[in-house]
Amino acid sequence: MSGTPEVIAVVTGASRGIGKGVALELGAAGATVYLTGRGGGKGRLPGTLEETAAEVGALGGSGVPVVCDHRDDAAVAALFERVRGTHGRLDVLVNNVYNSPAAARHLGRPFWEVPPAAWDETFDVGVRSHYAAAYYAADLLRAAGGLIAQISSPGSIRYMHNAVYGVGKTAVDRLTADLAHDLAGSGVTVVSLWPGIVDTELLQLVPADGSGRRLVTLPGEATVDLAEAETPRFAGRAVAALAEDPARAELTGKAWRVADLAERYGFTDVDGRVPRTG
Repeated sequence: MSGTPEVIAVVTGASRGIGKGVALELGAAGATVYLTGRGGGKGRLPGTLEETAAEVGALGGSGVPVVCDHRDDAAVAALFERVRGTHGRLDVLVNNVYNSPAAARHLGRPFWEVPPAAWDETFDVGVRSHYAAAYYAADLLRAAGGLIAQISSPGSIRYMHNAVYGVGKTAVDRLTADLAHDLAGSGVTVVSLWPGIVDTELLQLVPADGSGRRLVTLPGEATVDLAEAETPRFAGRAVAALAEDPARAELTGKAWRVADLAERYGFTDVDGRVPRTG
């Protein structure tokens, strides 16, 4: 994106976590970034929309915070109408929003301990939300020959966390493939991104043990040393690299590990590593 005037991006769920990391990297590349979240105030974890928008500006971009509940189609439509009225196009849509607090309640549980309501929580904000954003953004993206990047997970191809999580991520990757099919010939690229273990604000609350290691155990899976995790900005660098790539169409319709894109495009995480934890 460097050298390209007024690149316009929307990143959903960008108050903190991966969404924030993506917004920051797009801002560092000079983009105007619309950041969404359910509220502008302080929550249990560090980070607000306004703070992230200010950080985007400090990195050289322009951050526009937008309070938006992605269960509300009218609010989502209004977001993209605002982009349309101001810019007339959209270069990058990052579908990241996810109901993490709801999902965390059911980590590592067999399906008979995960109520049907958990399915709705995961699919309403995490799958349907992505479809709705793509629907309302489609004309703007087609006008720009833009990019849709959807944050997904290797849980779409192997067991992770619980059955609902895996089916949800499989649905995201199927949505990526089918959106790409429908957008063929439009110039719009659609990809899923698979980060590894990401040291988000939530995981940063994990204290060090007696040896100074911050270990987190994923129920029923593995114990991970967070020194090996990636930062939220690693996925952001993948999005920024894709947005700059004139040949990105060859990647459309598929899921890509962030670490594989790092090797393809030659970027690293903020500490110079190419972490592989997923």
